[in-house]
Order: sequence, then structure tokens, then C-alpha cells
Amino acid sequence: MNTASTSGRTHEPVILDAMELTSDPERGPRFAASAHRVVADLVRDGAALGWVGPPSPEEVADLLDQVVAAARVGDAALRAVYIDRGLVGLGYWTRYARPTHRPHADLEKVAVAAAAHGRGIGRMLTAALVADARRAGIEVVTLDARGDNSAALHLYRSLGFTEYGRLPGFVAVGERRYDKVLCMLDFRQEA
Repeated sequence: MNTASTSGRTHEPVILDAMELTSDPERGPRFAASAHRVVADLVRDGAALGWVGPPSPEEVADLLDQVVAAARVGDAALRAVYIDRGLVGLGYWTRYARPTHRPHADLEKVAVAAAAHGRGIGRMLTAALVADARRAGIEVVTLDARGDNSAALHLYRSLGFTEYGRLPGFVAVGERRYDKVLCMLDFRQEA
């Protein structure tokens, strides 16, 4: 859904993959800082993204550098969504490194800025990442979500993911405990 206009303002989401993003002279150099703002704000507000407190800018930049490097060799996919040149969401999957698990990938993060919630950005990101996984020859995409993240779990189910396990009280955030819900999308079933 790449939408462009001569003014650069579309008010419509523009989704980029890792190569489009890193080659964009305007967005590429600012991507890590923009991603850090999105992720840190979400974590600060209690989002279930794997951090208890907001990550540092360096931590986010290092993570994104690793994902982009893996994407260049076909071992990951990264997507970023912009509205009016501002980053509103990002997500990625990485291929499992173990030789016996190479046909599989883990959808590790999908983060949508709070201001963009309810606009279908999470669905757009996840669907694009699923399509990238199919094109990369991935057989099974896995993910985990915190049990109280009902919106994300509903989205994943609506895109064909099924729950294959649950670890009760596995995620600890201070004194609170949440289930870890394990989901998968098996492309082998489609053949």
C-alpha cells in the first residue's frame, strides 16, 4: 500500500520494507530515533513489548541494525508504517538460527504508536510481515503475546494464527503476572 504524493503528505499510511526504508535519504537516517520514540512511549504506557521499562536509544538502534542486517540476507523482514512522513508503527520477524529450525520464523515485534491506534496499522504491519514470510519460504511463523493483550491476540487470530500453548503466570512485570500465549501460523497447511 505505498501511497505517494508530490507534497509528501498523503494522510494515508505508507508501508516500507527494510530496503526501501534504509535507502530513503530522509527516513533512513532518522529511523532508529523515530522507532525508539514509538517503542519507549508504548513501553512507558505499559505496552507488552518485552521491556519492563523503556529501552535506551542505543538498545533500539542496535536491535534494528541486527534486524536490517538479517533482512539483507533473507533471514528477517522489517516493516515500517509512516503517515505524513512520521513513523507510526514498525514490526519484524526473524528466521530461527538453528539449522533444524531454518524454515521457521518468529514474529518478534509489532508496535503501533498510541496516536495511530484504531487505524488498522497493526493489521497492515502484521499482514505485510506474514506476506514477507511466505515469499521468503517460511513454513511456520510463531509469536508470543502477553495474555492480557486481547487486542493483539484477536488480531493474530483474525489473520489465521492459532494458539498452540500457554504458560500461566510466566510473564512478570513487577508483582503482576501474566500468561504467555504462544501462537503459530502454519503455511504448510495451505499446500
